[in-house]
Amino acid sequence: MATYFERDFASTILSALKNMPVVAITGLRQTGKTTFLQHQFLSETRRFISFDDFAQLSAAKSDPDHFVNSDEPLTIDEAHKCPEIFTSIKRMVDRKRKLGQFLLSGSANFTMLRGITETLAGRAIYFQMHPFSRREIGRGAGEQPFLKRFFETLQIPKHKEFKPIEPEDILKGGMPTVCLGDVEDRTFWFKGYEQTYLERDIRQISQIENIVAYRNLLHLVGLRTGQILNVSQLGRDAKLTSTMTSRYISLLETSYVISKLNPYLRNRASRLIKSPKVYISDSGLACFMVGVDSFSMDYQEPLLGALFETYVAQNLFAILSARWKEAQLYFWSIQGRNEVDFIIEVGRNCLAVEVKSSGRWQKKDFSGLEAFLATTPHCVAAVLCYNGTEAVRLGEKLWALPLGLILS
Repeated sequence: MATYFERDFASTILSALKNMPVVAITGLRQTGKTTFLQHQFLSETRRFISFDDFAQLSAAKSDPDHFVNSDEPLTIDEAHKCPEIFTSIKRMVDRKRKLGQFLLSGSANFTMLRGITETLAGRAIYFQMHPFSRREIGRGAGEQPFLKRFFETLQIPKHKEFKPIEPEDILKGGMPTVCLGDVEDRTFWFKGYEQTYLERDIRQISQIENIVAYRNLLHLVGLRTGQILNVSQLGRDAKLTSTMTSRYISLLETSYVISKLNPYLRNRASRLIKSPKVYISDSGLACFMVGVDSFSMDYQEPLLGALFETYVAQNLFAILSARWKEAQLYFWSIQGRNEVDFIIEVGRNCLAVEVKSSGRWQKKDFSGLEAFLATTPHCVAAVLCYNGTEAVRLGEKLWALPLGLILS
């Protein structure tokens, strides 16, 4: 039996089940939703149903009201395959509102979100399952993230070194089958993933007219991971109209293939970038899309910085979503002058995070952080996250911290 790796947002789901009648888990396909449900929410008091089972799916479609009418709590995997049940669940909840009665999961975000927002509004809450984070792979799930502790206390561990991020960490990413070593050649797995989901499944769901143009756009977005999203330029390169480009981008975001990061706009006196950044949701998938199957931190692969930042973004999205729900993630950029990769905002305060793939840092690496501090008095700390091993405090609000610590 395969070893199970605990997921970080298990406690969040448990809490949601105590407060809402319907809880839904969505996310990029193959991120481990079914395994998560079977290991952490399989019990004698909760019935597990999967619509991958044709008999169960057929029964639900033929009589959805009878199917969901149960005294015991129901966990329904692949719920999007039977849209008819959402209305039946609504009627069931309205008739007898019971907390934690339904736990749903599904990858086809289009159907799931439509069912939740249109049919189950006010009755359901949904959460995104991200690819595996570094914390989860390292068996650190369930512990309070370092970033949250640091934000609250500005304290760091003493006399402890942290393992740097290796090229293989970025190349593997966080898709369970790949990052947990269940395949010998990840290229074959990612190729199959692209063919069966990124192309076939999404095409069926959304009726994509031009699959070649869609595939080209997908890889062009991969080449721009970690950059400001320029829809017009993307459309020109993919030979698509602006309308069609925007539609395909929305499709990629809705299906969780990409993640957008909005700009931090609190300092309205500065002329800030207003377009979002775009990231492929998994660094391993991003590496596959751009044709990078190996690199060294010492050799400057042209896309190293972007892929490295994508790996960090993937982890930050996962940590904040699972363990720090009140935190919001942004980036900061003043056109042609200064920028900071990530801004974590909680309430009225924020934390600035600049990412550096090198194991060493220089004074010039802090220019963006210093500019942000100068214009943002409510910033509690500005941190250069470098790929080294030692944590150093350089001033009242300025730090150089290892990425291995930041993502722990």
